[in-house]
Amino acid sequence: MELRQLEYFVAVAEERNFTRAAEKVHVAQPGVSAQIRRLERELGEQLLDRSGRSVRLTEAGAAVLPYARAALAAVEGARLAVDELTGLLRGHVAVGTVTSHSVDLPGLLAEFHDAHPAVEITLTEATSDELLEGLRTGRLDAAIVSVGATTPAGVELEVITDQPIVAAVSPDHELAVHSAISLDTLRGRALISLPRGTGLRTRIDEACAAAGFTPHIAFEASDPEVLAQLAERGLGAAILPGAFAEARSDRLRSVRIDRPTLRGRLAFAWRADGPSGPAGRALVERARTALAAGASATSAPDRAAG
Repeated sequence: MELRQLEYFVAVAEERNFTRAAEKVHVAQPGVSAQIRRLERELGEQLLDRSGRSVRLTEAGAAVLPYARAALAAVEGARLAVDELTGLLRGHVAVGTVTSHSVDLPGLLAEFHDAHPAVEITLTEATSDELLEGLRTGRLDAAIVSVGATTPAGVELEVITDQPIVAAVSPDHELAVHSAISLDTLRGRALISLPRGTGLRTRIDEACAAAGFTPHIAFEASDPEVLAQLAERGLGAAILPGAFAEARSDRLRSVRIDRPTLRGRLAFAWRADGPSGPAGRALVERARTALAAGASATSAPDRAAG
């Protein structure tokens, strides 16, 4: 019997799904399935019922689960005891990020790796909604996300930037003569936006819903630069972070959206009760210190859009 077999078994029991369990332990699904089958052969009993839509524990599996958890906890305790004695931090941290921003995340992760070379780091790129869900469920230890004025449930934030959301249009667009417009002015107009699930898209969708209309999204793209290029060619008004649009003032006109004013925040986020392991907690502490000092931000215009 191997510890990894127990680890995979516990992961499947908790996730009730082989695919999610494989993602949790960072192993290909066939490898998880194979190790659990070996564990079942060694114990002489089927531990998991695979016949339904979700995986369930058999009676034998339910009996084994607390012992498997205890064994894993004992091994982790032994490792922590040695690490405390030697001052070594080990383990795994899972970090997420939106597609486009101005934070020097590679530099931050490199500094953390230099300080804690025994810690394995994985990086996931996704939308803000997906990243926030990953934090709440514990699949991620920390993430860079785009959020609105209120802090999402279940997480804590270190705000990196807070800026207006604007409508960016070509110089010959009919809205280009305005410095500011009401949100209702966008009703029925062709808009260019990031996909659903991104922080910026959520802001505009929620604001329009509150105003009683559904925005007409003519074009979607996951890269803010593509949105800017589409707007430059007169295909609509691109919904963009203010600083990003202003940096392209030679080819775009930024029009503030007032009544209500829309703002977006780029933030470093972690689960409200903190990451579960010491490595995750160390990463959050290091990132908060660096961000507070401005060490991880570049001088480039902010691209917080995901």
